[in-house]
Amino acid sequence: MLVDGRWVENWQPVQASDSKGGFVRQTSSFRNWITPDGSPGPTGEGGFAAAKGRYHLYVALICPWASRTLIARSLKGLEDVVSVSVVEPRLTDQGWRFGDYPGADFDTLNGATWIHELYTRADPHYTGRATVPVLWDREKRTIVNNESADIVRMFNTGFGPLASPDYDFYPEPLRGEIDALNDALYARLNNGVYRAGFATTQQAYEEAFEDVFGMLDSLEERLSGDASWLVGNQLTESDIRLFVTLVRFDAAYHGLFKCNRRRIADYPNLTRHLERMLAVKGVAETVSLDHIKHGYYSIKALNPNGIVPLGPDLAWAASLPAPRYLTETEA
Repeated sequence: MLVDGRWVENWQPVQASDSKGGFVRQTSSFRNWITPDGSPGPTGEGGFAAAKGRYHLYVALICPWASRTLIARSLKGLEDVVSVSVVEPRLTDQGWRFGDYPGADFDTLNGATWIHELYTRADPHYTGRATVPVLWDREKRTIVNNESADIVRMFNTGFGPLASPDYDFYPEPLRGEIDALNDALYARLNNGVYRAGFATTQQAYEEAFEDVFGMLDSLEERLSGDASWLVGNQLTESDIRLFVTLVRFDAAYHGLFKCNRRRIADYPNLTRHLERMLAVKGVAETVSLDHIKHGYYSIKALNPNGIVPLGPDLAWAASLPAPRYLTETEA
């Protein structure tokens, strides 16, 4: 991690633990917003006006938080407005690295080797972990925001007429229900799998494990009958949050994170939701099982020998296209 702008220790998956040995995730540090006129958003300062070619998104295809920003960018038609760089999937002693792994990029915009270099360029005295996604401002040469939930909502409404009106991930009449479901999804499932995988005590692991499968069981029931989507019978940010965990579950969380009571393949309604999301134009292109598997199984604390499993055989994966993203020179 970085301490006062200097890299001081090798990357570790556990950021902090609570009194029970449970995994505690770091809070995002950069919380400015892009708005159509550059006025301040819900947090941070103003001065970040929507503009084609001004902003750049740094992501890892292994990371579910980064992946939901890629999905939002795609569905809102912002591919030629916000350019993208993809880091290599394997986690190194200095965290995320740029390079020539298939599907990854070198950082030709800022010339960085490591994601943590972007953090110290934005704040020379930054202390904390260097995470993805990172939304970068070419004009101010700084990080706008590194909180995926904020970035999804910025892509939804912050770019005004530059974005497609085809989707509204956070429609006003449904916001209360979306917020309540998002809170449960995050605590029990999205972060729940990490709480299970990185637990340092049996008690913390078992509590997280029960949260994960209690939430999956509840969602399986919620998607029964005629329900196509989680809220309001339309695709919202809750569906995106669910999808990014479902698409990684059988390939990584079931085995490596010891979330092994059932697979997503054992849940008919959740499997249909996963397939329904993949059928939405622009979603499947954000998924790389190669990056997901090589990324998660590179975590030395959980897999010291770095062996990547050949399975599982995922029926829906056969139709995945090869990912391709705009570089900063194409945007």
